[in-house]
Amino acid sequence: MKQISILGCGWLGLPLAKKLIEKGHTVNGSTTSENKLSILKEAGIYPFLITVESDSVSKNFTDFLAGSEILIIDIPPKLRAVASDSNMVFVQKIENLIPFIEKSSIQKILFVSSTSVYGDDNDSITEETIPNPETESGKQLLLAEKVLQNNPNFETTILRFGGLIGEDRHPVKFLSGKENLENPDAPVNLIHQKDCIGIIEAIINQSKWNEVFNAVAPFHPTRAKYYTQKAKELGLVLPQFTSEKSNNKKIISSEKIETILDYKFELANY
Repeated sequence: MKQISILGCGWLGLPLAKKLIEKGHTVNGSTTSENKLSILKEAGIYPFLITVESDSVSKNFTDFLAGSEILIIDIPPKLRAVASDSNMVFVQKIENLIPFIEKSSIQKILFVSSTSVYGDDNDSITEETIPNPETESGKQLLLAEKVLQNNPNFETTILRFGGLIGEDRHPVKFLSGKENLENPDAPVNLIHQKDCIGIIEAIINQSKWNEVFNAVAPFHPTRAKYYTQKAKELGLVLPQFTSEKSNNKKIISSEKIETILDYKFELANY
């Protein structure tokens, strides 16, 4: 069993930490909220109050890493849509972690990224597809990936998730009742929280490092079909889509995860 540090015990990081502890691992977990420290402690996590800024890192970050072999970085970019110099802040945050990581016991890093690093100009996307991010968030994630991958002092695996859904999180709740929604025939590329956790477990258990994985359930109905059906199931006001055809036919392939990790998606039809 391993000691693992999880930077960012939020929507995904907290249940992931609980699952890893359940499997016998020791977990150091971070939060930016003092009120959440007790929640982490009650879950069996060694809690750390840590903030990562573009020009500073909490002093206890060294203690947070101490003794851990694996670091999981799961912090969102939270960037403005319009690009500016200040939007380099996410990459700077990741760069600020590097000196601490290099001096620590960390040997492996799993970086939670996003399929937003790919543009919409490809129909079928695999890990071999050259990233071409269109959003500022996607651009920053790709740069952060490279900062970690290019460092020879540790091995980094990049995990690019599609749209995240779970029992308490679903995009249809945001789309419900809205009109003139675009891209009705564009395929969905989503993944359930349970599969996110299962895939991370598989990477750790099988020691699949220095890899890049796309993680999207192998289920790609059109946006209009999927969100209309999901709204009906949840008793929500149906979203209304335009009749205009979309140029976006992007389908993210998870074939590498299914073959290299021999992973079977638990919730392929979410």
